Formats: sequence, structure tokens, C-alpha cells
Amino acid sequence: MRIVVQRVTEASVTVAQNQIARIGKGFLLLVGIEQGDTLSLAHKFADKITKLRVFSDQNDKMNLALADVAGQILSVSQFTLLADTSHGNRPSFTQAMRPELAEPLFEQFNDRLRANGLLVQTGEFGADMQVNLHNDGPVTIIFEERVS
Repeated sequence: MRIVVQRVTEASVTVAQNQIARIGKGFLLLVGIEQGDTLSLAHKFADKITKLRVFSDQNDKMNLALADVAGQILSVSQFTLLADTSHGNRPSFTQAMRPELAEPLFEQFNDRLRANGLLVQTGEFGADMQVNLHNDGPVTIIFEERVS
């Protein structure tokens, strides 16, 4: 599993010229689910992201978590994060979990974030999406654990 966390002042997702999700201050999550990823790993990352302290406190130190700043999450499934570019010029995506298995795991990951008290919106799984964001900082953190 590979998750790119971007701290944003705002982010949105559009599908077929219709905006389907929009957040203000918070995190844009790009979520790549790999063959062999498990529910326990999804929950582990959701818990770590919930507690991730990358918002500035009164002393301008990155010391506050998402809940401390009333932030939101926009979570977008992105299998291309698992691209293998080691051979040739065309990336291989064979390590990405099959969609019929990845989608429920993606939903369970987002459900865990919600259970942790966060407001979560999502893109549309498997759709051609346009993602707009205003990166804040920029602050970008990558969570990754290979199980295969």
C-alpha cells in the first residue's frame, strides 16, 4: 500500500465535468492498493494519518493533527502509484490489486478514517477524475509498506 498525503488549503474532484467532492483545509490522500494488502494494514495507515501532526501550532511548529484544525480528507484511489518503471518506457501495473478486491479495501480504509472522527469525502473509484488542489506548504508525506 502506498498513500501520498498532501496538506491542502482546498481540494476537489471532478468526474465528467461534475464536481463530486470538495474540501477546505485538510489532506488530499492518493491511495494505491497493492496485491496482498490487508485490512489491518489499511487500518494501521488510517490510524497513523489520523494522528499525523503536520499543521502549525501557535509557535509555527508542525505539531497539530487534522482534528486539531477541524480539517477534512479527500481520499482518491490511484492505482498508478504502484507503477513499475524498471523495464522499458511503459509502466507496468501488475502489482496493483484487482479493482473488485481493491474497492472494498479502499472503502474500509475510508470507513476507518470516519470511525476515527474525521470528515471524509472520496473520488469515484475507477473513474477518470480531475483532481484540483492547493498544496499548503507544500507538505507531502508518503506512507508505504510492501507486503508482497
